[in-house]
Amino acid sequence: MLSRRSVRVKAMQILYSLNRDKDLKKTDAKKLYAQSIDKSFELLLYNIHLLYQICKTSVEDYDKRRNKYLPTDFDKLFKPSLFDNAHVKSIGSNKRLNRLFNDYEFTSLYDKDSLKSIYYEYAKEAGYLSFLNSEPTQEVVTEVLLDLWRYIKKFPNFEEILEDRYSNWIDDESLIVGAMKKIIKSLPTKDESFFMEHFPEDETIKDFGEKLLLKTIEKDRELEEMIAPTLQNWEIERVAILDMILLKLAVCEFLYFETIPTKVTMNEYVELSKDYSTDKSREFVNGVLDNLSKSLTEENKLVKSGRGLID
Repeated sequence: MLSRRSVRVKAMQILYSLNRDKDLKKTDAKKLYAQSIDKSFELLLYNIHLLYQICKTSVEDYDKRRNKYLPTDFDKLFKPSLFDNAHVKSIGSNKRLNRLFNDYEFTSLYDKDSLKSIYYEYAKEAGYLSFLNSEPTQEVVTEVLLDLWRYIKKFPNFEEILEDRYSNWIDDESLIVGAMKKIIKSLPTKDESFFMEHFPEDETIKDFGEKLLLKTIEKDRELEEMIAPTLQNWEIERVAILDMILLKLAVCEFLYFETIPTKVTMNEYVELSKDYSTDKSREFVNGVLDNLSKSLTEENKLVKSGRGLID
């Protein structure tokens, strides 16, 4: 589920924490990194749980309509099809998944009325009304769940529900959204471990992310000494903390990750500087990395190998 960009962000954030808190050590950084990876996966599980609970509200809707003193024809025909289908039941009957829901105590993390408000607003949407009047085939259920998911993530208070507990939602949103779409399309399933397909792969989180973080910490002084001569009129103490962290991470990639093209590394960290640092950071980081890549190439310190590399 996690991409190289997302683990670069996690490494950047942990290095920033180390810079701010001098009591944190390399071993602490490794633990913090592992916790941040687990938090991203937990966030995905939380989103599955929220989707399930919102669908379950259709049962409450059904009971209310049945108990009306003067039910309309629509009320009489209404069925809780959003919950009563094989897709959603395969979530509700998944013992392994529900144990995790309980272990994380997801039901204590949100106001149930907030989820109900999402359902009742969605219940007015044309897509849901059309679904209620259609034959709930597997394809139709998949489409309505995708439609509901699109509606949920745009709902005004949905981000508040997430950010109250998961500050990483801002960084992981696009990955979670992509994973949720794949999960919905994979339903219904009898595989109780289906969600583990989205657990971050070791190649990304360990071989790349963890190595990048620990190597940057280990080589901190050397990286700083390489960067300093390229700063021209800037004293190293005047460089924004995040900019210096991004530069160190980038140079670490230049030197110790042979299969990652130099231009890919440059582009990634220039984009991160634009998203996370100051207004002037993009131009600054781009200029420093461009000079560094040229000087390291001239000194034969930049060795790249592998298929498809960009010089």
